[in-house]
Amino acid sequence: MNLKIGEFIRDSAGAESVRVEDKNLLSGGAIQENRALTVFIQGGEFNGEHELVMRAEAPATIAESRPLAQQFAILQAVKTAGVNVPKPLWYCGDNTVAGKPFYLMQRIYGEALGVRVTRMGKQPGIAAELAAELAKIHTITPPAESLSFLEDVRSTPAIDAIHKYQAYLDDLPEPHPPLEWTLRWLQINAPARDEIVLCHRDFRTGNYMVNDGKVSGILDWEFSGWGDPHEDVAWFCARCWRFSAPQMEAGGIATRDVFYDAYERASGRTLNRSLIHYWETMAHARWAVIALQQTMRHRSNVEPSLELALIGRRVAELEYECLKLTEAL
Repeated sequence: MNLKIGEFIRDSAGAESVRVEDKNLLSGGAIQENRALTVFIQGGEFNGEHELVMRAEAPATIAESRPLAQQFAILQAVKTAGVNVPKPLWYCGDNTVAGKPFYLMQRIYGEALGVRVTRMGKQPGIAAELAAELAKIHTITPPAESLSFLEDVRSTPAIDAIHKYQAYLDDLPEPHPPLEWTLRWLQINAPARDEIVLCHRDFRTGNYMVNDGKVSGILDWEFSGWGDPHEDVAWFCARCWRFSAPQMEAGGIATRDVFYDAYERASGRTLNRSLIHYWETMAHARWAVIALQQTMRHRSNVEPSLELALIGRRVAELEYECLKLTEAL
């Protein structure tokens, strides 16, 4: 396989020859497969040694996750917008090269594991950096020619999301009344359509890397789409993504005010706190639905995995948080 990947890189990079050393499968990424590669390129623009990551789809995926070709296009778009992300290099849709589609990007270094990041204590500087990066993402608005595959907002971002998650729940083999309740509450309280921007939709601790006290890159773009900027702000602050530091309400690393203020300075927007509460409620319902889909990958025996099975056990705590946020408890 490495020989074919090397030939693909040689042709893509306009090189004379390429040698690929397959390294380890990287941790993290429950939906995608990430493998480290060391690539030695002779000749052309990329002459030299390169540490890369090969990203491919796992054996089973979920409906929420975008195809790799779209992920690659989003990564290119946000890189062009100045967002701190790994440099995207080449996409390959030819299954004969590696057995499935993949793309290659620059490897970045640092700590990403949420439990470890949130054990480092208060990190207001990191929170401010992240807020500024989020503001850059939100400068991308429709229409965007390079992102023409993104679905238009049909009604409002909230109502579109509710219909989607309700359909996902309907496909599952068991009912989940707390989530049905929450989706109904979200429908009744849905905000009007407002500004539409590119949302990362998984912008949280665990999806960025920290190295030497700085953000080294934003990761995992498979859920991105057009939406309300408050959605990303709320996702970052949601209780389910604070890991070891639930008292630090902005990603387990800072106070909300630190994150909000930095975002408002960088974006020029004034955040609506009531909308953040709404989208935090949506965040817990959405993550519960995704967790159910993840565990179905295990239960269906398509991809037996202890990690996927354990993700399913988180649903109860997410349902509890939903009921708290909707004041049903």
